[in-house]
Amino acid sequence: MAERETLLLREFKEKLDMMIGLHQKMKAAHQLLKEENRRLDEQINLLTISNQDLTRKFEDLKFAKSLAGVNEDSHEAKIKINRLVREIDKCISLLNK
Repeated sequence: MAERETLLLREFKEKLDMMIGLHQKMKAAHQLLKEENRRLDEQINLLTISNQDLTRKFEDLKFAKSLAGVNEDSHEAKIKINRLVREIDKCISLLNK
């Protein structure tokens, strides 16, 4: 009977060692994935900022072209100027409060 218990105990220890090894591998893989996730989040933030900057530059370029007459669409330029004037008026009214 003791021999059977020793055999079961040995099998249990081997399986436990195997599970501990698997746990350590999974823990290391999890850490790598967390680091990659953090790196990708940083990359997304940088790309978002770059996208916003490029969008703003594109809008500025469109506005400059409309003012220069390249687009020959002065109506768009007037709309943009009116919007800017309204924004300035709002800022002035907030400063006056």
